[in-house]
Amino acid sequence: MSEFVVHSVPGSPFGRSVLIALEEKGARYRLAALAPGDSNTPAHLARHPFGRVPTLDHDGFVLYETQAILRYLDRVCPEPVLTPADLRQAARMDQVMNISDWYLFQGVCSVTAFQRIVGPQLFGTTPDEAVIERAMPQARTVFAELSRLLGDQPFMAGGQLSLADLQVAPQASFLSLTPEWTSLTAAYSNLVAWIERLEARPSFQATTMARLMAGAGAA
Repeated sequence: MSEFVVHSVPGSPFGRSVLIALEEKGARYRLAALAPGDSNTPAHLARHPFGRVPTLDHDGFVLYETQAILRYLDRVCPEPVLTPADLRQAARMDQVMNISDWYLFQGVCSVTAFQRIVGPQLFGTTPDEAVIERAMPQARTVFAELSRLLGDQPFMAGGQLSLADLQVAPQASFLSLTPEWTSLTAAYSNLVAWIERLEARPSFQATTMARLMAGAGAA
């Protein structure tokens, strides 16, 4: 199969989701690394008019939006299957992926991780504690619900790894770099164990920030 090209900032949780999927599939791919800020260049805006990452280029077929990319990869690279055959488990996968997009990222990661990590490291800003505190009620709801949905299953949608795990785990791992992580997960040992299991997988190990920076190609 021809090579997939992923245009992304190496630290992006969304980009990491796509790279993990490619690793799980054993697909041949190349990361065309973007520096922070490069997503608004004319070259990237031609790929993604909204200036976000990641984008996927497969033989000239350019796709953006992480969920769309993940679903495309699961169809075009059929093994191993990352969508449950069971209709209810597949529906749960879809539900968890949307929780990730709309509540975990939009209300929690984009606020807390930006204030604690992205802003200080890239823009020299100081975390706004009031902004972070306002994000905590939704953060607590998100983690309570993810813990409830996971239950005692090994993966988010049941007994097999699915796109839901690939969508949520990179965001949760990014959030784990903040001091809020400990209090948010204190009551949810199943979530902590789930993250630890996933981060031990070769696909997750291959897509850590350090590994990506060491092997990234030019955009």
